Amino acid sequence: MNFSIATLLSQFSQDKLVPGKVLEKKLGCDDDLDLQKLQIALDALERVGILTKELGKYRRVAREDIIEAKLRCSSKGFCFAIQDEEDTEDIYVRESHLSSAWNGDRVLVKIVKDGSRRRSPEGAVEVILDRANPSLLARIKKTSKGYRAVPLDDRLLFELQLQDDSDKLETAIDHLVHVEVLRYPLGGNFPFGRVTKILGSDAETANDIDIVACKHDLPQAFSEKHLEAAKASPKPAPSGKIAKAEIDRRLDLRSVLTVTLEDENCLQGKYPEIVENAFSLELLPDDRWYLGIHIADFSHYLEYESILDIEAKKRGTAVYLRDFTLPLFPETITRRCSFLVGQERLSMSVLLTLDKTGQLLEFDIQPSVIKVDHQLSYQQVQSFLGQQQKIPKELEEGVEMLDRLFYNLAPVVKAQRIQRGGFEFSLSDYACPFKDEGRLGAIVNSNVLPIRALLAELCVLAGKAIADHCRALELPTLYCIQPEPDLMELEDFIKLGLNLNLKLEMESEEEIQSRDYQSFVQEITNSEHPKILTYFLKNTLKSPYYSTKPGAHFGLAYPDSYCHVLSPGRRYADLIVQRILHVLFDEGRDRRSTRSRKGVNLGSSKCHEEVNWNVLPATTQAQWEHDLTVVVHHLNERNKVAEDAENDLDGLKKAEKMKERTGEVFQGLITGVQSYGFFVEIEELMVEGLVHVSSLKDDWYEYRSRHSCLVGRKNRTAYRLGDRVEVQVKSVDYYRQQIDLVTVGGGSEANNEDFEDE
Repeated sequence: MNFSIATLLSQFSQDKLVPGKVLEKKLGCDDDLDLQKLQIALDALERVGILTKELGKYRRVAREDIIEAKLRCSSKGFCFAIQDEEDTEDIYVRESHLSSAWNGDRVLVKIVKDGSRRRSPEGAVEVILDRANPSLLARIKKTSKGYRAVPLDDRLLFELQLQDDSDKLETAIDHLVHVEVLRYPLGGNFPFGRVTKILGSDAETANDIDIVACKHDLPQAFSEKHLEAAKASPKPAPSGKIAKAEIDRRLDLRSVLTVTLEDENCLQGKYPEIVENAFSLELLPDDRWYLGIHIADFSHYLEYESILDIEAKKRGTAVYLRDFTLPLFPETITRRCSFLVGQERLSMSVLLTLDKTGQLLEFDIQPSVIKVDHQLSYQQVQSFLGQQQKIPKELEEGVEMLDRLFYNLAPVVKAQRIQRGGFEFSLSDYACPFKDEGRLGAIVNSNVLPIRALLAELCVLAGKAIADHCRALELPTLYCIQPEPDLMELEDFIKLGLNLNLKLEMESEEEIQSRDYQSFVQEITNSEHPKILTYFLKNTLKSPYYSTKPGAHFGLAYPDSYCHVLSPGRRYADLIVQRILHVLFDEGRDRRSTRSRKGVNLGSSKCHEEVNWNVLPATTQAQWEHDLTVVVHHLNERNKVAEDAENDLDGLKKAEKMKERTGEVFQGLITGVQSYGFFVEIEELMVEGLVHVSSLKDDWYEYRSRHSCLVGRKNRTAYRLGDRVEVQVKSVDYYRQQIDLVTVGGGSEANNEDFEDE
């Protein structure tokens, strides 16, 4: 079955009957086997009461006792169904009620027992919507009944029977392998799978990228059919010129001085990875600025719901595993759409008019044609502007424009962000592949390349303008929202800061504000441990997510709406927003009725006060609202997978580095204390390890949660947040990225308050 139950159910609404033939077409069922599987799924969903059948057509049934959730299981077999909405109860699911669902699966759960003040409600899995583990990492073992795969993830409490391939499996015994699941548990039968790749004798001998890609089920290449489809997609003219008919439909900006900026590693490759943003700047009368942010028009070359589009939607986002990228599109497509010097390219241009203080006065969004004049790297521009390198005559005009961009406009735009409460992090080792705030949700400044952060200040203006435009015209779109951090998680940071004699105060005890983080960042900049504290504070931020409803973005201090728009070649959400803008220009009504003589410019912010009618046709509006509702959860899941994979690789690299230094002694700072031990951040390497309480042999240590410390009964030694300690690297579990430390010295003297009963 090439579709999940979640994808099947997304085709329904409670007030609309859907014929089976329509489902066959939308789900791509083009052979007898697919049709048979679809019918089995429909019959099963009808039988459990999720669907009802009327005159050969199907409709979704509203069930108040059924809840959609994601399973989270522990290695000890305890499973809970976690609901998407915040402040909702987790549902306990007994092992006998899992119905062969695994950790991470998305499920429909039926409540079988209401919760009480002390106990969670209990539920039973009715339907498995989406499998989280289509493949997994495992070790091979031989049994009397054949070969089995034992998952490395100890939350997967089963073994897989393997497809018989005796010669291959015999050599793979006790090795780390990647296993594709061919059949999930059925009745009393084991799940069934096949080994797709032998990674190595253990995790340490395997390739890091292979481990991460296999663990998170990330495709490392495109299939032949996708590569063929990319070759067959529309090609630009060999001369680099756009057809006149297409230019006539767009805003012609070919004569405007336009520059692209990328990292030198991107530009020095055989082909630029993706150059999807270009910039222009003009000084207007009255000291106003006219800033152009031009975005490569991927949507023009990628038909909606085509084979390439479906694959891009499935991937959701490009994944950046250090020097290795898992892209959204085949290279043929990205090269075709990327901006190249001297080549005419289709774009979506966001044209912003700002005053001398950086305040946005108005904007215009238009499909356009541009021709890039100069393609420069951040490093080049930094060198030119710092007068460390002489500017070639042919680049003088472009560098002069960038000088105004970075030294005149960007600082005042930054001042506007700071005034509304926005903050930024100073992280020298953080490389954001996107020109906006990226996955972190906040702008990152680097002492090495400060112009990257200044460019991000300008780039987020495009996302804000498009979000405001969609909201004003009531267009369906995907907003990017970042919720405020969790107060409980922030308390440890504040305790740590207070123990280090820092003044970390919030304006309100009940609500965290962006302005609080601004003051935190200022306070820790001049502290003794700025790197550790910045890293700690960064980790308290919640990840941004997509929503069909507008909302606040914490890191950028936008109170109402913001969109991701700059990277349609790297993030599928940006491509969707670009498509919706095209729908606005292609189908939007620029006047109330055909009797009205004068229309409005639907791309301009000036039309917001004039438009008091439905801009899009009702059927188009309804279709896009439905499509976005269907896709938004999937894109959030893919972003989470990408973020986890990128963090996983960083964790493996740190574990590898610490494995080589087993036995060495380091200075560290206690950054977390629990009943089972305390965490130490080694500032020299920015690596965290655990000192387990069982390794503290000199005394019996008790945990004091109020003071976040472990206290020795006899020797009155305390280990509390912010204490400096000397630790030795005892052992490293490479795959789990767990670093065990033992104390050599340090800690502090306990006081009487530490011994008070809690």
